[in-house]
Amino acid sequence: MSTLPKVAFIGTGGTLSSVGRDSLDILDYTATGRRLEAEEILARVPETRAVAEVVPVRYRAVTSPGIGFSDWRTLVRLCEELAGAHPDLAGIVIGHGTATLEETAYALSLTLTVDLPVVLVGSQRPISALSSDAGLNLVAALRTAAAPESRGRGVLVVLNDEIQAAREVTKTSVTRMQTFRSPDFGVLGQVDGEHVRYYRRSERRHAPGTPFDIRTLDALPRVDISYAYADADGTAVRAFAAAGARGIVSAGLAPGMTPPAEAEALAEAAAAGIAVVQSTRAGSGVVPSTVRLASHGIVPADNLTPQKARILLALALTVTRDPDALAEIFATY
Repeated sequence: MSTLPKVAFIGTGGTLSSVGRDSLDILDYTATGRRLEAEEILARVPETRAVAEVVPVRYRAVTSPGIGFSDWRTLVRLCEELAGAHPDLAGIVIGHGTATLEETAYALSLTLTVDLPVVLVGSQRPISALSSDAGLNLVAALRTAAAPESRGRGVLVVLNDEIQAAREVTKTSVTRMQTFRSPDFGVLGQVDGEHVRYYRRSERRHAPGTPFDIRTLDALPRVDISYAYADADGTAVRAFAAAGARGIVSAGLAPGMTPPAEAEALAEAAAAGIAVVQSTRAGSGVVPSTVRLASHGIVPADNLTPQKARILLALALTVTRDPDALAEIFATY
């Protein structure tokens, strides 16, 4: 009987699962269309058997630009099923492409119903590449998911020997190994060999126990992102409103402002009953609550990136449309 901790591994595809033309193919490897399923990835990384009793779970092997709400909903259900089927499960690892990894991680951190550690992992180089980071990233993620210290910290992201909070982490480089960073606050901890070490925790609330239940939803309310730039005239904002957006996130100029014509369009949208959240394209820092925003009923995004503000706003709109209540949600999660 195994004395190793039991960890489920769900494979959703991504670079971690990709097989390129040869070992030097580290850029155009998706052209082959070859991606491994969960059990095939584990077979390529036999070292995983030394750190955990891994339960491979097939999902679907795709590139992460193809992952969105329907997958988040399925993953919430799947994690729930795994926890029920394996009472001795120590944690769950989800292999994921890096393009949307931070969005899936944050969505799950707000909607999961299990209190097990859930860790998302990816890689910058395909599993077939010379000096691929896929294998060691996977081992580190399994160790993190199995560690008792990982409980109660929300969804975690592990790459490059670093443990990041789902709410705070973002991808900052196309190809560099140290791409995932938490600009304002830094890592939660590190994985050094067999040692999983934590140095801080994220203070914002997370699942389980949030009011956001997506298990039976057909879709999330439509929320779009309008990217600000010099001379932006509100065309995108008005197009999103015409398309039926129930919410709009403004990726504004730092510190959370937009050109006058864009600001006018956002105010019009808010007056028409569309929930408007002001974020910033800067990548870090808090959008302050100002008289200007409050006068139009626009909610500041705190320090969430636009893509994460979109997720929180869409989830928030499943429970309220009141601007004050939305502001409280953004101050809580």
